[in-house]
Amino acid sequence: MKTDDYNDNNTLIESLKNGDEGAYTYLIDTYHHKLCVYANSLVKNIYSAEDIVQNVFIKVWEQRARLKTDHAIKSFLYKLVYNEFIDLYRKNQSLFSLEKTYHDALNSVVAEDDSESFQRVLKVVNKEIESLPPKCKEVFILSKKEGLTNIEIAEHLEVSIKTVEAQITKAFSILRSSLEERVKSALFLLFGKRKKWGIN
Repeated sequence: MKTDDYNDNNTLIESLKNGDEGAYTYLIDTYHHKLCVYANSLVKNIYSAEDIVQNVFIKVWEQRARLKTDHAIKSFLYKLVYNEFIDLYRKNQSLFSLEKTYHDALNSVVAEDDSESFQRVLKVVNKEIESLPPKCKEVFILSKKEGLTNIEIAEHLEVSIKTVEAQITKAFSILRSSLEERVKSALFLLFGKRKKWGIN
């Protein structure tokens, strides 16, 4: 099919539904920059904006069978970007709340015996990470220690983003169940500030 044929909304959507990779490439080439500009206007961060847009394109391809020809693809994409922004905002609000909750707990751990106490916390946490199931451990380290995004991990390991998210959630669940209460309370902030604390 010629690229010009994809200019027609119905043709483009039908082609996407049929798994036409040319249509998908056309979609990305046509809307990637525009969507990044829009996403950046919402989050005020070009890297977060690019992640949002990547997530949108991945979802479009994964859920292409559900596309409807009577919906304008452009409006649909912009709506998806906005929805991704809302999801990100809600997650961040939740993270800010968690960080506030755990901040005092972490300070109390450090204050007990200053640097020596904190080093013990790091040692315990790292020991438990090493005990995680292989796949779970690999994903957790790539995310929380290497700083890769879920998309980058998914591409690197050739798995879905949902699989990455599930493994990270599983890792936190295992760690929270195996760590002592005062160490568990510091877990979130430890990895949220990995560069500052120098976790190895």
